[in-house]
Amino acid sequence: MFADRAKIYIRSGKGGDGHVSFRRELYVPNGGPDGGDGGRGGDVIFQVDEGLNTLTDYRHKRKYKAQDGEEGGKRRCHGKSGEDLIPKVPAGTIIREAESGKVIADMSGDNTCQVILKGGRGGAGNQHFATSTMQVPKYAQPGQPAQELEVLLELKVIADVGLVGFPNVGKSTLLSRVTNARPKIANYHFTTLNPYLGVVDLADGEGFVMADIPGLIEGASEGIGLGHEFLRHIERTKVLIHMVDAASTEGRDPVADIYAINRELAAYNEEIARRPQVIAANKTDAISPDQEADPIERLRAEFEPKGISVYAISAVSGKGLKELLYAVKKLLDEMDPAPVLFEQEYFPEMELLGENLPYTVTKSTEEENVFFVEGPRIEKMLGYTNLDSEKGFVFFQKFLKDTGILKELEDAGIQEGDTVRMYGLAFDYYR
Repeated sequence: MFADRAKIYIRSGKGGDGHVSFRRELYVPNGGPDGGDGGRGGDVIFQVDEGLNTLTDYRHKRKYKAQDGEEGGKRRCHGKSGEDLIPKVPAGTIIREAESGKVIADMSGDNTCQVILKGGRGGAGNQHFATSTMQVPKYAQPGQPAQELEVLLELKVIADVGLVGFPNVGKSTLLSRVTNARPKIANYHFTTLNPYLGVVDLADGEGFVMADIPGLIEGASEGIGLGHEFLRHIERTKVLIHMVDAASTEGRDPVADIYAINRELAAYNEEIARRPQVIAANKTDAISPDQEADPIERLRAEFEPKGISVYAISAVSGKGLKELLYAVKKLLDEMDPAPVLFEQEYFPEMELLGENLPYTVTKSTEEENVFFVEGPRIEKMLGYTNLDSEKGFVFFQKFLKDTGILKELEDAGIQEGDTVRMYGLAFDYYR
């Protein structure tokens, strides 16, 4: 069974705790603190694997955890950092926050590797907390907590063109005829269960990727049958080919079929229904000469005034396929060549900070021109943010501004050049 959807639990590694210890050596009385820092917890990093085309692996295992960082040791020894967890997914996978459905990442195009959850920062050992007034610090910073999240993985095939139509109209036959794809072809009255991809190579060296989207049925947009599982694969396509049985070999009305499919598309996503379409009137070699009305002319009279071109084809004999493919290529050439990507809507490093966690801003009574910012929200923020990177430091500055911490520091009388301390880290303040 083709697996294109899975729900899993992911957790980054907890940061190792800082260590409390004191230097103890012969002939060195009253040695100072030498507790080492804890190791960083492992990140959860999703990576595209070109050899995968389903999410089957995630059907059997539901919990994924990165390694925790180790505790710091004596003699300023740092704890070992936890190993990152790197789940592999096929290209085209959307990672969503399970409860809200918001997009965390779209593993498509150039985005082949993305950190989804950051591991906790290791806690500072007591060596960092010695001051002129506190030379025997018995405190070490605990490691930052792990991040955890339940995510929904959805595979949406990456194709320029989507073949849609009711079951048994010849989509699989067309795909096998014009591409290198080899879908199973038979008289399946239910539907093909797998979306198949194939590359269409045209004579001028250009081409496009075509997907045989499994057959739709009425009510698919409401989840009847496997409706939602099929419709999600249309979301990346730029052009749709509606394939119908022009010969009505199974008694279906091709005009009614087109309207039915368009209703399902519009009910699922209006934007998809507005994308460029062409109609491939298949099985023309089976049209009876005794029919009173030409079904091809009937289709053209109905849809071409609406801007939808109709091409008479036979997927079995190859008749009319060249005209159809070049018409589709012309439509693609008029469109933005960039792939259809889903924008990020959910930012774990911000969402998991906790809006209501408290913090305090105080001026030191022991050191001049020193201010302290503390609280669980600050501790979480420092654990989730890589201050060594430019992006992380910009996020850190935005966090201080958005939360009102900068304003509170100014209200407390901070001046340029003063020091702000946050859990073992020190920053100079400048406007």
